[in-house]
Amino acid sequence: QVQLVESGGGLVQAGGSLRLSCAASGRTFSRDGMGWFRQGPGKEREFVAVINWAGSMTKYADSVKGRFTISRDNAKNMVYLQMNSLKPDDTAVYYCAAGPIPLAIFQHSYKYWGQGTQVTVSS
Repeated sequence: QVQLVESGGGLVQAGGSLRLSCAASGRTFSRDGMGWFRQGPGKEREFVAVINWAGSMTKYADSVKGRFTISRDNAKNMVYLQMNSLKPDDTAVYYCAAGPIPLAIFQHSYKYWGQGTQVTVSS
C-alpha cells in the first residue's frame, strides 16, 4: 500500500521555524517529483514547493521563497520542508505529494497524497 505520511506540524509563534517531514512507503519514490502544498482556512489548496527526483532542482511559490527550503533523502524515502521566518499567513494544513513530473506545480500532476499536518502560526 502506497502511503505518504506527514509529520512535524504544530503551533509556533511568528518568526519561528518548523521542519515538516514526509515519509513515503509502499514503493520507491526516488524517481518521483515530490511536492508540498497547503490549504489555509477558507482557502483553496495551493502549491508551496517541489523538488525533482535527484534533489538537484527546486521550485517555490513566491510567498515562501527565501523562507522555506525543500529537500529529500531518497535512501530513506523522505522529503522535508524547512520553514523559517513563519508568518500567520503560513497557517494551513500542509500536504506532501508525489508524482511523475519532475517540477510540477499543479495538483493534478500528482498521483499520491498524504493526509496533511497542521501548522499554526500565532501573531
